Amino acid sequence: MTPQRLIQNFRNSRGILWAGSDFNAEILERSLHRLGVSLVRFEEVVPLSLDPDGDIVFFDADQPITPTALIEAGSSLPAAPVIGLVGVEAPSRLRLLAEAGATAILRKPVQATSVYSVLFLGVNTYRRLRAAELQLADQARKRRGRRFIIKAVVALVQARGLTDDEAFAELRRESMRRRTGLEEFCEALFERDSSFPAAWPQAKAAFHPPTEPEEYGDASFSDDGGGLDGAPDAADRESCGSDQARRA
Repeated sequence: MTPQRLIQNFRNSRGILWAGSDFNAEILERSLHRLGVSLVRFEEVVPLSLDPDGDIVFFDADQPITPTALIEAGSSLPAAPVIGLVGVEAPSRLRLLAEAGATAILRKPVQATSVYSVLFLGVNTYRRLRAAELQLADQARKRRGRRFIIKAVVALVQARGLTDDEAFAELRRESMRRRTGLEEFCEALFERDSSFPAAWPQAKAAFHPPTEPEEYGDASFSDDGGGLDGAPDAADRESCGSDQARRA
């Protein structure tokens, strides 16, 4: 896996404070402001409204909040980096932070000297976990689609007498022309035409409609074997050559 680029500058990010009204955010807000991060207090956080690349949630574990509200649907991670605020490091409070997907903890009362370190660790750890999750999801998708590749290769081998390498190469060429993944292309073949591969030429034509004849100025390709319309064919050139020889 390609190493994840570390974020060191948090300027123009948005800090979202999800805490009780009794939490004094003055030091936190001032420290974030020096780093170019604005701080907004929310009474309720909706995952769909969060930007994973620009938002940072500061979650107060000392208040009765449902932490799973931060988790993005279909994911084990929150919709944005979460930094936990905790005053008492009791197991129940730490469990809340773990359930909320917090990747760093900021002790209360907040100390200005620790804000940058917590930001650095929390945001970059979250980005690394998110990249790993996306890569695993992509690999799972390809693994599910691999059976369609096998089905398509076997079908072409049986129908056209190709080797498995030849069948795979042809499918790959077609998927590249479509600029789509091989798995998605093979799956679409079976969804588009249940008679595949008996109608492989027709299946390819469905993906690639015949193109119009190319035009070059006022001349276009003709079907009579005479080359370009308006341009001399082989017989014309031969006759022209004979006339020139007689004149000479």
